[in-house]
Amino acid sequence: MAVRIRLKRMGAKKQPSYRIVVADSRSPRDGRFIEEIGYYNPRTEPSTIKVDAEKAKKWIANGAQPTETVRALLKKSGVIE
Repeated sequence: MAVRIRLKRMGAKKQPSYRIVVADSRSPRDGRFIEEIGYYNPRTEPSTIKVDAEKAKKWIANGAQPTETVRALLKKSGVIE
């Protein structure tokens, strides 16, 4: 099973906020997920990024691959280099 760390879109129309989730790569974007490890709100100034660093590192160590966007957010929040 290929596991990805990716964004799940939340919020109303034209008002997005995102949850950072660990999910099977075959499940839909806003569908089933394994665990929620944080959130990202691009609408605040500056953008709000909250990540549980321990959970994120654990999943990466177990082979979960973050998407490009999530990788950039993890770098910005200081979870990975």
